[in-house]
Formats: sequence, structure tokens, C-alpha cells
Amino acid sequence: MITLHDVKVWDTGEVIDLVIPGTAADLLTDADRPFPPAAAQVADGDVHIDATGLTVAPGLADPHVHFRDPGQTAKETMVSGCAAAASGGYTNVLIMPNTVPAMDGEKVAAGQPGTDEVLTAGHDCVIDFLQHYEADHGVTLPVAYDLCVCASKGRAGKEPTELADIAWYMPGRHTGEKDAAQLAHPVTAVSDDGSAVPDAILDEVLTRIKDAGLYLIEHCEHHDTGFINEGPVSRQLGLPGIPEDTELRIVARDIEAARRTGAHVHFQHVSTAGSFEAIRKAKAEGLPITCETAPHYIALTDEAILEYGPLAKMNPPLRSAADRQAVHAAIADGTVDLIATDHAPHTMEEKNAGLEAAPNGIIGLECAYGVCHKVLVDGGIISEQRLIELMATAPMHLMGHTPTDVAGLLNTSSACATKRTLDLGAVEHPESVNLVILDTDRPWTVEPERFHSKARNTPFGGWQVTGMPLATVIASKLVFSRL
Repeated sequence: MITLHDVKVWDTGEVIDLVIPGTAADLLTDADRPFPPAAAQVADGDVHIDATGLTVAPGLADPHVHFRDPGQTAKETMVSGCAAAASGGYTNVLIMPNTVPAMDGEKVAAGQPGTDEVLTAGHDCVIDFLQHYEADHGVTLPVAYDLCVCASKGRAGKEPTELADIAWYMPGRHTGEKDAAQLAHPVTAVSDDGSAVPDAILDEVLTRIKDAGLYLIEHCEHHDTGFINEGPVSRQLGLPGIPEDTELRIVARDIEAARRTGAHVHFQHVSTAGSFEAIRKAKAEGLPITCETAPHYIALTDEAILEYGPLAKMNPPLRSAADRQAVHAAIADGTVDLIATDHAPHTMEEKNAGLEAAPNGIIGLECAYGVCHKVLVDGGIISEQRLIELMATAPMHLMGHTPTDVAGLLNTSSACATKRTLDLGAVEHPESVNLVILDTDRPWTVEPERFHSKARNTPFGGWQVTGMPLATVIASKLVFSRL
């Protein structure tokens, strides 16, 4: 049993003792931070830690991650990606469908890239492969995850995915016939992430997802040329630029499509002032529109290309200083519903191929909270509590889950006292309790070489940030600690 003494509840400010059942036998830690820590008191096998100044909150959640498994496991695997998530304080993630082969529910064929991994595990579909990953590989993954299926077959943009064929994998369908893994990791959204859904099939995709009770996670950007944002930096480097309206055109198009169909469209990684204004107006009309932005659009501008080169190359590209100000304003006024990392691992060999040849994307799970806290909270843009809403409770609601209500658990498990105790071993549904322990004031340096992810492609290496996730609790069990 592990007891954290005098930890603060994130939304009420109440100081409590938190009791976490079990031992730390399979606990993930940083290499130089063994558990229990030297400052802990151990008596009869129980660990007691002074958590004064620390905060307990619902676990962070990210509806936009790429774990590259199957097909690109040199970049990331389910094991390393989930370890990175737990290290960053995340308890729930949504895995994007641009696996190899693509996660579209279709049966895979031998001889194609990535299919050997699926077939060797005894499956003929990427969804089955990912749902049963733990049992097939003999591992316990320290994060809960749902799956996002392709909007079009093979992410090719030609034919809408046959959602009727994957109804089995959706929550609430055929529940009496599914095994525990299928119930735990359902398909909850669709996306052709990396590409916007093409005009020719957009309405059909939206009609199908509305009928299925899903939502579209839209990559709201399309361009045929260009590598970085069109502006002074692209001209200085002599590279073709990507105009800002490449994003706004998709946003405006999809808002009209949501109006026609009534389907829920969630815009990924929104980055421009014009897009935020269009989304702001659509939400004021009551249209089923939500959106996210990412830590890199919060913290960086296209000037970062001059300093970090390909490590700052992403899609949509980093934008102007004015657009970054618009990101901050949209977060402050509630236009932005949540913050997602778009965790996109690549090998450093790929990223070192030069600005034009390097793939888009950066990793983000292990430093997102610190970067966002440094810019948004330390910068006076939002409060500590609002950051938790953006990174924990709102993403959970989008994904169709209920975030852990710490205060509510206290009210049902502990009588009123000078200092109450929340014993996770005594709650009614311990399997539903996912938490993060945060030191919101701790300064630290981002060191990619210490990441649990296989990848190192981030421009934030060496950054001084504040706010560190110290422990992650999944299903009432401690799965990661740097206490």
C-alpha cells in the first residue's frame, strides 16, 4: 500500500491523504528515480510519502497519438508509446489510424508492409491486432486506449470506410459476445489523419458516422506544395510556403458539411487566426463543432524553423506570431476545447534528411504538460485548473469517457473530518479511477534522451519548463512514478 500524505485536490483545493493499493513490483520509473524514493518511510511493506505541495487530478488524456504499431516499429511501438504516455501523466489515449497497414477494419493480405506482424499474432485485421496486443505480446500496457478507424478505405480518399463492417468494434455493440480486450479498446472515432477527407466523399462519411454514433477527427489542412508556413521565413530560406488559408478552406468546408448533416466534426491541431474565428462563429450557432490545438502551436512560431530546422517541421506548419497570439486567445475564451499532442514519432535519421525531405511531426507526450504550463499558466493566460480541464477532463469527454471525479470519490468514501482520506482500494469501482499526481511548480529541463519513447524528434530539448507529472494511476494502481 502506498499513501501520499497532504496532497491537494485539483479543483477544490482540499488537502487529503491518498491511499493507492498494491505494490510497485511492475512500476515504470525513470532510470535514476527508484521507487520507493529515499525520502519515503516504509513500514511493514507500506510506503508513506510526504506529498505536501503536490496535486491530484484526473489523468491526462490525449485523443491524438501515433504509436506506429504495426508497420513502423523502428519509430515507436505500443510498449514504448504507452510508456511515454504514462511518463507524461496520461492515462487515456486515442490511437490514430495511419498504421501500416491502415486501420480501416479491412482484412490484411500477406506480403504487404506491416501485415506479417498482424498475421503472426493470429489476426487478419489491424483493429484485432491492437485490441489484443497485451495478451499476444505478454505485456501490460500502462495506459488505457481507444482506436480511431480510417474515414476512407486505406486512407486513400476514394471510398468511405464501411462502418457497418466494423460495428462489432464500436462501444455498446455486441457487448455480450466480445472478450475483455475488445470491450476495453473500442473504435470510437474516424479520421484520415494526415489528410483531410476529400470533397467527393465528405457528406457520405459524415452521414455514416452520425448514424453510427461516432465523430470525425478532421485533419483540417490541405496543400499540394510547400514545406513550411508561407511568410518571411519561407522567403528567407527560399522554400515554397504553405498559405494560411489552406487550413481555413477545410475548416469552412467542414462547418458547412456539419450544418448539412448534423454530424460532429472535431478539428485537429488548429493553428490559424482565421480558422479559430470560423470555429468560434460555428460554435455560437450551436453547430456540432469542437477543436483542439497542440503544444507546438502554443509555444512556437515559424521562426523556430531557423533554430530547430526539421525538428520544427510539421503539418499544419508552425505559423506566424500573430497566429500564435490567436491560439492563446482561443484557449483563453474557450474556443479551443482541448489540447492534444499529435505525438508523431520519427527516427532521427529521417528527421536529419533535411528540411524538404524530413517527415512532418514531433513527439509530445512526455513534455506537453510542462510546455503548456510554462506558456499558458506561468504566462497568465489561463489558470492551473483550466489547464487540467484542457488536458484531462475535456479530452475524456470527447472520447466518450467519464474523467475521474476526485471530490466525488471523497464524498462517497470518507466521512467528514479535519483531513479526509481517499482509499482507492475501497472505492466502489476501482477499475474506473485514473489519476495523475502533479508538481505544478517544479521547474525542469526537457531532456529527450531520457524519454521513454523510442523517438527523440522534438524541438523542446533543453527547454526550461514548469509543472511535472510525478505519478500516474490506472485503474487505481500506480503504474508510473518519479515521486
